[in-house]
Amino acid sequence: MYVTMMMTDHMLEPLLQLNVEVPMMHHAPMMNGDATQQVILVQVNPGETFTIRREDGTLQCIQGPAEVPMMSPNGSIPPIHVPPGYISQVLEDNTGVWRVVVTPHSECYPPSYSPALSPTHHLPPPYMTHPHFIPTSPAAYYPPASHGDVGPHQYYQHRLAPIYPEEILYNMTFLGREEHCKPPPKKLKERIGERQGLSRVTTPPSSTYKSGPQCSATPNGYGKGHASAVATSPGGGASGGSPGTKRAERKARGSPKHTDGEQQESDLDSRREQDVLSGIDKPQVSKIQARSALVSWARAPRAGASGRGQADGAPPTCSYELLLADKGSDGKYRVVYSGEELQYTLTDLRPATDYHVRVSAACNSVKGPDSEARTFTTHSAPPDIPLPPRLSHRTKSSLTLQWKPPVDNGSKITSYILEWDEGKKNGVFRECYFGHQRHFKVMRLCPAVGYTFRVAALNDIGPSRFSTEMVFHTTGSLPQMSVAPRLLRAGPSWLVLEWTRPSSCSPEEEPVYMLEMQDESKGAEFHTVYSGTELSSKVEDLSRSTQYKFRLSACSAGWRSAPSSVLVCRTGADRPGPPTAPAISDVTPHSFRVTWDPPQDDGGCGDSTYLLEKSEGTSEAIGQWEVAYRGPLREHVCDGLRAATLYSVRVSAIGTGGHSQSTESVLACTLSLPPGPCHPPTIQVPAKHREVNLQWEACDGENESLLYSVEMRGPEQEEDDVTQVYHGTQTECTVASLLPGATYRFRVCAANDAGNGPYSDFLEVTTAAGPPGQCAAPVVSLTSHTCAVVSWEADRSSGADISGYRLSWGQDQDSLELVYSGTDTSYEVSDLEAAVSFCCRLQAVNQVGASPYSEPVWCRTPAAPPDAVAGLRVREAAPSPDRSEPFSPSTCLALAWDEPRCNGQEISHYTIAVGDDHVASSTTCHVIRELQPDTDVQVRAENAAGAGPFGPCLRVRTRPLPPPAPRLECAAVGPQSLRLRWGESGKGPLTNQVTYILQMEDRNQRFVPIYRGPSRTYRVQRLSESSRYTFRIQAVSEAGEGLFSETCSFSTTKSVPPTLKAPRVAQLEGNTCEVTWENVPPMRGDRISYVLQVLGGRESEYRQVYKGEDTTFQLSGLQWNSDYRIRVLACRRCLDTSQELCGSFSPSTYFSPRRSPSASAGGAAVAGAASTRGLTDEQFASLIVLGVASFSIFIAYLLQLLI
Repeated sequence: MYVTMMMTDHMLEPLLQLNVEVPMMHHAPMMNGDATQQVILVQVNPGETFTIRREDGTLQCIQGPAEVPMMSPNGSIPPIHVPPGYISQVLEDNTGVWRVVVTPHSECYPPSYSPALSPTHHLPPPYMTHPHFIPTSPAAYYPPASHGDVGPHQYYQHRLAPIYPEEILYNMTFLGREEHCKPPPKKLKERIGERQGLSRVTTPPSSTYKSGPQCSATPNGYGKGHASAVATSPGGGASGGSPGTKRAERKARGSPKHTDGEQQESDLDSRREQDVLSGIDKPQVSKIQARSALVSWARAPRAGASGRGQADGAPPTCSYELLLADKGSDGKYRVVYSGEELQYTLTDLRPATDYHVRVSAACNSVKGPDSEARTFTTHSAPPDIPLPPRLSHRTKSSLTLQWKPPVDNGSKITSYILEWDEGKKNGVFRECYFGHQRHFKVMRLCPAVGYTFRVAALNDIGPSRFSTEMVFHTTGSLPQMSVAPRLLRAGPSWLVLEWTRPSSCSPEEEPVYMLEMQDESKGAEFHTVYSGTELSSKVEDLSRSTQYKFRLSACSAGWRSAPSSVLVCRTGADRPGPPTAPAISDVTPHSFRVTWDPPQDDGGCGDSTYLLEKSEGTSEAIGQWEVAYRGPLREHVCDGLRAATLYSVRVSAIGTGGHSQSTESVLACTLSLPPGPCHPPTIQVPAKHREVNLQWEACDGENESLLYSVEMRGPEQEEDDVTQVYHGTQTECTVASLLPGATYRFRVCAANDAGNGPYSDFLEVTTAAGPPGQCAAPVVSLTSHTCAVVSWEADRSSGADISGYRLSWGQDQDSLELVYSGTDTSYEVSDLEAAVSFCCRLQAVNQVGASPYSEPVWCRTPAAPPDAVAGLRVREAAPSPDRSEPFSPSTCLALAWDEPRCNGQEISHYTIAVGDDHVASSTTCHVIRELQPDTDVQVRAENAAGAGPFGPCLRVRTRPLPPPAPRLECAAVGPQSLRLRWGESGKGPLTNQVTYILQMEDRNQRFVPIYRGPSRTYRVQRLSESSRYTFRIQAVSEAGEGLFSETCSFSTTKSVPPTLKAPRVAQLEGNTCEVTWENVPPMRGDRISYVLQVLGGRESEYRQVYKGEDTTFQLSGLQWNSDYRIRVLACRRCLDTSQELCGSFSPSTYFSPRRSPSASAGGAAVAGAASTRGLTDEQFASLIVLGVASFSIFIAYLLQLLI
């Protein structure tokens, strides 16, 4: 880079002529008071970067070639900040122009040489760009300037940067001493060009020298690291002077040189920082969707002893750049993120697209290399929104539509959905086509009518959104509007409409009329209610008293008219329904109140008038009805009626639609007046010992509505204490349940709806003597569980002496038997059963007869010990198997017995006597373990009353011991199978009748049997690779089922890649051949690589020529007319164990390179050679075997002939 300084004596006037309207900077200083100013031209060579700091602190990067005019406020050369290893020199040419040349400290670069690795420089804030220099050339290349060969007039046409009033920074890529004299390598030039292409994507870094959003590490050309050194110059100087004075000033303005120790230390720090940043891992991709993915990366490592922290001692922060490419891992990358975060969400991705991402870190102004690329593929998505359909052909009755397929987003489009609004313009679409075609013809349309269409695409992921709606019209002219229909007649549920024939129709045409109706209760749409050729129509099934709108349209074979104007009409009201049945209340001897509810169906007429009618008599003998009330009220009081008279009433409703039916007649009877006094009752039949028959005369004649009440006063009751014994309409009654030989008094009165009449005088009656009355309940006393004493008291209320008592005894009332008859008042019942309920009753007898039985008395004998246990037997297996204590018929005995009678107390437990030992059990079955031979077993039951007797003895024989579980081993392991084997256990011999049960644990941690049989080996198939399975085994024989063995776990191995087919060879230009082979997809996330081996010429062994993930490889340097054999195998790299599993080699392929005049002929020659000599090892072995067999058959035939 060169900084050219020109005095304003030479430059100021031309500058002012460029743009006289732009004022000079107001803070530019004056030199020596003569208004002289000094302008500095900064020439930025190609490949260099010029960095300027603005007033707001941001950085602006200017790529070369360009020239930036700077204004010196005091006429002095600005201090130049250069990185370690570089120096600045001030030179003056013959024209008086000063040039500041920045060169490496070594002498490899002359002053006129511009390095290929773009150095960048730094200038302090006082030196600002001149406001009159406007950019004029977008891209112009100028060679590096040397003193004396570039005039001042050549600087006006370069591309100039905008004006920046603040500090200007220059940065230079640092190179080691040993690299200064070397030409730039080719790869580095390509990387610099790539980074310059990405200079448009910048973000604000965290470093002090990269704080602006428009300047980052990549566009500034930072490589491995950079540093800065500051050189100062004198502050003033005159604009003129002798050459000797200028040379003295140039010497004073030179930058001081750095010592070799400082440069070496800076070089070591930069290299150490770059080596640390080069260890960043490739990023990880997760949460992959169709259009987004989350990329994360690990924090960059930092040098522990570099000492390149910030000024305040805080650790330096690192920034990261994330680069994305979609044209392959070696394609062009673009920066999508730059910052200090460790993750970033990529958006706006394309579905089903392969992307490659890599990350780089920059720390302490040192940028590390890019990491390895990570490849990922976005998911498939529904298709994009298709373009709207377009019209390809139309007629009066059809429209032919076409559409183009949208982007399928990774899944093939299977069908299209075409919808239309049927020309109704109501926004409701219906499907008219569904299929894989991209065109459709809509038929049976009306002429001159517009139809709206939209289309959507469908794939295996789902449907796309519908396209933009398009309106297409059929051809033809729209006829005149139809005449609106007219209303002829209207009913409650129907309307009759008529219309006239359109005047535009010819006599030969027979138009079809479509009558449409709008029901506001169902929506604002018109629905067709009639379609035909008639000129009238009756619309039925309508609602009464409802407004409807109608319109008419006509259509023929070639036209369809527009809808007519709307006709608004209303249905009529219907006659109301009958009101509810009237209710009668507030009945008096001369009036009653009638109320009713309105009808449920008012006929649509609103308020109704009610008509109340009444008639004297019942419904069978109704006379003439007369109107009692007419009006809107729903109640009425009927007065002026006769007492004790029956009336019938009914109600009907009257509305605008007519007169409703009358309700059913309701009977109402007025109340009667209270009756007069009655005559005393009389006795027509002599009184009995328990009942009396009374009769009396009717009051007020034969009035059946009168009720009579008979009251009785007993022999021991007071005068005011009476008992009602009868209430009814009869004039006689029988009073029962009286005491024999007692005196009773009776009286009677009549009553009606009006009230009760006065009572008659009393009648005294004495009953006759009778049998004894009901005895009191006897008392039962239990002396033991087999004996009870029954006692009772004598009854003397019958009026005669009792001659004896009868006692009945039994377990219930239906089984009572006479157990005692005599004059005693107690009796002892014996031989009873324990804990059984018994019932008894008592009856007294005298000379008149027997008394009723007393109330039954219940008692229950006390409980006793249980009876002896019976039915002791042995069961084949345990009734409820206990997993903690398995049942073995060899050492265990399962006993069961019948439950004995408990004798009133629940059996608490059973005692099992096994020899001298006793075992308790709470159920009727028990398992005895650790049996001894020749042992007697007895069982008895016990309850709260005591222990019952032992049952009979039982002698049984146990079974032999079941076989033990064998030891389970894994004989062979495969990726999808395990071969298990087991042998005999050392505890005892096994017979041939042993059956083995092999069980495997499933996903629910339950063991399920997978094999049952006598074999000692079994192969478990259909397993998953690299998975762990748990097994156990059990031996079963005639003695029973043995215990399960301990669980054993075995794991399957990982599958090796399959054997590939023989590779294919195609000869390219020269002695180069291209080898291709089939692709193997990743196996459970593990990547697949391939190994290619070649055997050629006189070589005895194959040699490896390629190993990688590609499925093609080019062999070069082959010998003409030499035989080669190639083969390939696939290798699987396990991510979890870092193990590489290789499959078998593919069949080998023969080929021989041939000289040919063209590449196509060469490919054919190789293909021909491969086809003629491409025998695999297996095919060659088969040919040998076939030849030997044919020769053997021939020799055998000859021997047969000789014999």
